[in-house]
Amino acid sequence: MSDRLCLLTVHAHPDDESSKGASTVAMYHAEGARCVLVCCTGGEEGDILNPAMDRPDVRADLARVRREELTRAAGIIGYDEVVWLGYRDSGMPGTPANERPDCFARAELAEATERLVRVVRRERPQVMAIYPAEQTMYPHPDHIRAHEVGLAAFRAAGDPGAFPEAGPAWRPDKLYYMLWSKKRQITMAKLMKERGIEVPWSDERLEAMLAAPQEEVTTELDVSAWAHIRDEALKAHATQVDPASPFWFGLPEDVKAELGHWDDYHLAHNATSSRPPEDDLFAGVRQRAML
Repeated sequence: MSDRLCLLTVHAHPDDESSKGASTVAMYHAEGARCVLVCCTGGEEGDILNPAMDRPDVRADLARVRREELTRAAGIIGYDEVVWLGYRDSGMPGTPANERPDCFARAELAEATERLVRVVRRERPQVMAIYPAEQTMYPHPDHIRAHEVGLAAFRAAGDPGAFPEAGPAWRPDKLYYMLWSKKRQITMAKLMKERGIEVPWSDERLEAMLAAPQEEVTTELDVSAWAHIRDEALKAHATQVDPASPFWFGLPEDVKAELGHWDDYHLAHNATSSRPPEDDLFAGVRQRAML
């Protein structure tokens, strides 16, 4: 058992680490836990969504710009280390980017898994957080692959017979899926509509969200004290996030407080005594590790 708590998260593109679980990481980093981010791709196919950044010089060197944005965002959040898994953004199905042999979606599962296993065995996290298996709401090829690789690495890291050259075996105690709670998203859309704020989803899309399968929320973290970190980190991704975006920043602070600031997770694998419902990713781990 490591003598320090460690959380390792796996994300597909730069900016995903800010929109999913940023406040969680900020909270645990402030507590003293080591926090490590694995980013699977460079985000080369991301659309420039901020008009102020839609310039020829940015478009010509988007991979470098997005790498720098992630470095700034990771610093705001409190990640102790950023590891690039080394694959290219796959884009969406049917695009030329999705046909490239170096894109993440076409990576050999064993090769990508070994790369991540090396990181897990080196960092020795007690907790890993990856994308869920159910991704009907946003089936991006890189998000799907990030789940597959993350789950395979979690399973393989503790097996001495798997990838023996990747370092001594280490099995994390817990694996979580990061969730965007459907209930919270639909409530947010309702609050936005009531205040005349543009909602990014049609009524049909909201109905589809309700119908989409999703893992249950087993673990809810109250991140109220760290909610501002998510917004600051998102704004660091200046190409991807318009600071005037009504989706990210349209609700007044008092309404946000009414909605509450929670990060939601599904406990997918657990080798501790903790049982849902939980309010701490390290529940069941703390008894065996000291900060």
